[in-house]
Amino acid sequence: MARRTTRSSRRIRAAAAVAVPALLLSLAACGTSGPAGAGGGGSDTALMWSLSGAPNEKIHQDSVDAFNKAHPDEKLEVSFIQNDAYKTKIRTAIGAGQAPTLIYGWGGGTLKSYVDAGQVEDLTGFMGEHPEIKDKLFPGVFDAATIDGKIYAMPINGVQPVVLYYNKKLFSDAGVQPPKTWDDLMAAVKTFNAKGIAPISLAGQSRWTSMMWLEYLFDRVGGPAAFNDVFAGKTDAWSNPDIITALTMAQDLVKADGFVKGFASVTAESNADQALLYTGKAAMMLQGGWAYANMKADGQGFVQDGNLGFLAFPSVEGGKGDPADVAGNPANYLSISATASDEQKKTAKDYLAAGLYTDTMVDAYISSGAVPVVNGIQDKIAKTDDADFLSFAYDLSSKAPSFQQSWDQALSPTAAEELLNNIEQLFSLTITPQQFADNMNKTIGK
Repeated sequence: MARRTTRSSRRIRAAAAVAVPALLLSLAACGTSGPAGAGGGGSDTALMWSLSGAPNEKIHQDSVDAFNKAHPDEKLEVSFIQNDAYKTKIRTAIGAGQAPTLIYGWGGGTLKSYVDAGQVEDLTGFMGEHPEIKDKLFPGVFDAATIDGKIYAMPINGVQPVVLYYNKKLFSDAGVQPPKTWDDLMAAVKTFNAKGIAPISLAGQSRWTSMMWLEYLFDRVGGPAAFNDVFAGKTDAWSNPDIITALTMAQDLVKADGFVKGFASVTAESNADQALLYTGKAAMMLQGGWAYANMKADGQGFVQDGNLGFLAFPSVEGGKGDPADVAGNPANYLSISATASDEQKKTAKDYLAAGLYTDTMVDAYISSGAVPVVNGIQDKIAKTDDADFLSFAYDLSSKAPSFQQSWDQALSPTAAEELLNNIEQLFSLTITPQQFADNMNKTIGK
């Protein structure tokens, strides 16, 4: 279940922010009738682009091979590209009207830019013709694939909720119970500080790790509507009083020495935040589901010895959010290029309907340590060596009333980069919550 590259997209958001205005101009210019190319009508063979690396590369290749065998009259090929290189390659291809038939992505803001430029197919009617697809998958997994009430992408890969990890031994030694409420968490911060233990590990230099605290605080205080108004482009949405409260709570945690000293220089890309947890230097850490496998591999028996605990983000007394709401990455997604030929589009739709989340594919995901977004697979998960964590992640994700997509994927690249910059300043206490809101209000619509 290696997830070391899952968050690498964060490192290139600045480059994406610069490229998007030019991309949108070129998208608008080329329309939907670009020259024959990767998926532009030059061949009846449909092409899918995906990311290289284990375990998903083999799983995707096997699924394409199985589809071609079962559909001899159709032909689908898949090409694998390294994560960072893919971001540049797909922007260039879409801008030139030569996108692959099946476009791999993250949904959210980038997908919206494709939709606005008319570069991806509306799949709403297709999904209506195949109700079994939505019945099979988690209810919330299509939220990040839905723009203005229409579906433009199909999920692929596993779900990656953000969870609160904790060091069971440190909690036991300190006589502290895992926090169920925000007040519990703040009390635990005080106790661990008194014992000379960092309460929370945070890779603040990476910025998106701090963002996860805000994602949950926004939800717990203001409910899903707090951020949904931002995503919908509502004027001055960042000035919502619930958002100001959540931002203030985040700074309260910083002021209470909730995070490890020097957190602004700790990086997530090196897994340094995880090391602080499993070496006993910090008691808690808010991170994505991918961190479990990393700690199992690198933690010197920390996971295997039963010292890793995990739980949902604490509730906030008087808050509007459901404590069962989740933030993170619902899935990755596949969209169909509007420049593809009719034959290629048919092959792509047939693959989306029959080639994804087959029993074989689901088994492969689970064997790799991933949690596919498929209903009714609890028994399969229960038979794995990582059943405790995978079952927890499965239940958390499948039952979530709201699954908030990571903000730097949900927003446009331009707004996301400004968001990360302001988060860094918020956590360094160099701007106030109101200044944060004022700054971010200027990005709405960009």
